[in-house]
Amino acid sequence: MENSAELNANGKFLGTITSDFVKVSEKLKEANYQIRSKGFSDYPIFVFCKAEQPIGQLLISKQDAEIEWNIYASLDMEFIQRELITKPEEFVQTYKNPDEFCCLFVVDPEFTNFVFLPYPED
Repeated sequence: MENSAELNANGKFLGTITSDFVKVSEKLKEANYQIRSKGFSDYPIFVFCKAEQPIGQLLISKQDAEIEWNIYASLDMEFIQRELITKPEEFVQTYKNPDEFCCLFVVDPEFTNFVFLPYPED
């Protein structure tokens, strides 16, 4: 559940994800804060995918934000219910500080995994 070497080795994913992430990081950071402060979950997850998918709620459309990935907001409980997280204790242990890192779940035919990206510094 840490940053995958596969993602890091594949510049195609790392480049487009980080490029889009930088463009929308403030909105993701605010959504992350709102999810946690309103008590929905301590473990927000943002799903990055290019095609429509059923996990979470669409937060940022790639057409609206002029980015390559659609971004959905979700929670750890949805991932547990869908059995995408099968070891919740392990997920909680590897989840990075949500004030500093954003938890992404990247969905692509070539790569599907969790990635933690640091929010850009102001």
